[in-house]
Amino acid sequence: MDDYHAPIRAQLEAFIDEHRAALAASLDGLTEEQARRSLVPSRTTLLGLVKHATFVEQVWFDEAVTARSRARIGIPETPDDSFVLTDADTIASVRQAYRAACDASRRATAPLGLDDLLPGNRRGPLPLRWVYLHVLRELAQHCGHADILREQVLSG
Repeated sequence: MDDYHAPIRAQLEAFIDEHRAALAASLDGLTEEQARRSLVPSRTTLLGLVKHATFVEQVWFDEAVTARSRARIGIPETPDDSFVLTDADTIASVRQAYRAACDASRRATAPLGLDDLLPGNRRGPLPLRWVYLHVLRELAQHCGHADILREQVLSG
């Protein structure tokens, strides 16, 4: 983001979009096997990270905004389960789902103000400002995870 004096909302959205793009780009040039390669004891893989990020978008910008249940949205009940890959999950399908979730997130938040309360979080109503900061923090962590996994995949 080049405009240091842009309104805070524009800055937050720009940083979130930069991290969304970086996480999606962690799959660039990988084979399906590389994207699924398990290098840590947890379920974390590069493809699983992007699939989990789709879940994150839906939790924070669908469930929290609309108060629809995870079952109604069609997402796992727990974050851990959001990393689970099926045979149908491919780089292309996971990227497409992530892109669609990010687009839906932008549409869901467009009419909201930063101080508007989102009613559907399990903690209780939270302001959009807090949700943006939380999502940015989570995406930054996952981008770091992806950098390390990608380095391991490409060097091994």
